[in-house]
Amino acid sequence: MIILQTNHGPISIELDANTPLTSENFLQHAKNGFYEGVLFHRVINGFMIQGGGFNQDMKQKSAQPTIRNEADKGQPNKRGTVAMARTSDPHSASTQFFINVADNAFLNFKSEKDWGYCVFGKVISGMEVVDEIKKVPTTTRLGHENVPVEPVIIEKVVVTAEE
Repeated sequence: MIILQTNHGPISIELDANTPLTSENFLQHAKNGFYEGVLFHRVINGFMIQGGGFNQDMKQKSAQPTIRNEADKGQPNKRGTVAMARTSDPHSASTQFFINVADNAFLNFKSEKDWGYCVFGKVISGMEVVDEIKKVPTTTRLGHENVPVEPVIIEKVVVTAEE
């Protein structure tokens, strides 16, 4: 289990063994402290909250190696699942992730021409924190839309012994 301690409270995530590349990628970034001090920089109520790439000054952290999209092995993008964010290149996921705050079937794998977004975990406790975050007021900041007016920060990450 991985606990994201945010300034709104803790969010506990269980990784999915069916997506080993993605789960290991997230786990390694969690263990090496990459996510500490980063923001949930994109919040859209009714859709998702996204984090894992920007510091509190909205400067993007150094890009990490990308991984193969495992959306074809993962679970559907349902409320409470955690998935990798990416660019239009289906195999461009690196460090950014999002937590679905609604069922988002349009993000699921359909074919190799419509890869979707890889679900690699689920929130096992702290959905009330996610639900609080999804409601924060947002603005446009430094060219990015849907940025919380007041920063939503991952202050600390704890990896329990089970991982």
